Amino acid sequence: MNELLYLKDEQIKEFIEKLFIAYRESFSDTRQTLNKYSLGLAHHKVMHLLSMYSGITISDLLKKLKITKQSLNRILKDLIKIESIIFEKGKKDTRLKHIYLSKTGQKLINEIFSIQKKRIYKALLNSSSKEVLHFDNVIKKIINGKI
Repeated sequence: MNELLYLKDEQIKEFIEKLFIAYRESFSDTRQTLNKYSLGLAHHKVMHLLSMYSGITISDLLKKLKITKQSLNRILKDLIKIESIIFEKGKKDTRLKHIYLSKTGQKLINEIFSIQKKRIYKALLNSSSKEVLHFDNVIKKIINGKI
């Protein structure tokens, strides 16, 4: 591990490029499906989070996405238009709106996930358990890292 302490800037730039390309490629696979519904990457991100956090509040969704209310509203309007999300008022606090994927939304995110899963699954399958665990740990450190 000590050899990593001596990474040169060029090596770190190459690592950043690989992260960018991996991100680009794993999301480009879904482009055709998203295009059928006139949706983009922002819509995909929201739908993905809704599939993981069913009933999330708008406030919590904004925190996870780190975007403005205005940006989220644009995305939500598009998703409402294609009937892929539904809102429910909170049972304890009616001021809170909870967002859920509708059956249409669930079907769409499942279609998108099955496309994305192929690339990720293939990469994981062709990696050792140790590589997968180390990669997961590095990704978590990048996500949680503070500057």
